[in-house]
Amino acid sequence: ALQQDLDKKLFGQHLVNKVVVKAVKGFLNNTSSKKPLALSLHGWTGTGKNFVSKIVAESIYKRGLQSKYVHQFVATLHFPHAHSINLYKDQLQSWIRGNVSICPRSLFIFDEMDKMHAGLIDSIKPFLDYYELLDGVSYRQAIFIFLSNAGAEKITEVALDFWRNGRAREDIQLTDMQNALSVSVFNNKNKNLFFSSTLIDRNLIDYFVPFLPLEYKHVKMCVRVEIESRGYAVDEDILTRIADEMTYFPREERIYSDKGCKTVDAKLNYYYD
Repeated sequence: ALQQDLDKKLFGQHLVNKVVVKAVKGFLNNTSSKKPLALSLHGWTGTGKNFVSKIVAESIYKRGLQSKYVHQFVATLHFPHAHSINLYKDQLQSWIRGNVSICPRSLFIFDEMDKMHAGLIDSIKPFLDYYELLDGVSYRQAIFIFLSNAGAEKITEVALDFWRNGRAREDIQLTDMQNALSVSVFNNKNKNLFFSSTLIDRNLIDYFVPFLPLEYKHVKMCVRVEIESRGYAVDEDILTRIADEMTYFPREERIYSDKGCKTVDAKLNYYYD
């Protein structure tokens, strides 16, 4: 179901499709996991990070994101004040401990990791480590998904290099991205709180998943699916008009949508009641 949903609903993200299915399937089938699964999703807004988290949740829990075993956090919403960091640490650790005690197969989704205080990120570290038990609780069946814009510029650089050299987008390999991210972000930790955390230093993230910037054709795919999901017949003129209204970068080539598919839903409201 996870594979089918990603194939049908996620556009332009061959690396994501491959890595996420392999990671989640392998983890769920492993009866002797040594640690929780930790996925870190990276890319610009609108490229599908939240969408993929939703699909993962739906593939595991009947009620998807509405399941009481799925817990979502947004850095700027749930942890807005730097001076309250110690309180947030206690609350967060208590929340994770309590919910994994109730359901070992709990899912925790953290959005805006690039805006989260490094000390708060580090407070998650014990739950991701290779402990058999932590205060009598095993976290080895839990899943943690981190969402971040960190590294998006470098991901775009790699994609753009391929495009300018006449190479297919689908030829981009995970190793191309890992190397680029490593050089630009991991080795310059002062620029980003997430990458200055012990989650990186201790190698507790199992997969760094790069989301490529979306092209014009991918935006059109998003529009088509959204129109169909609302029960309307697809009007090719409206579809093209909406895709044309999006803004694209770099300024010269205008290849990638600067908001991905983020505003497609709102733009459709203008054309359909």
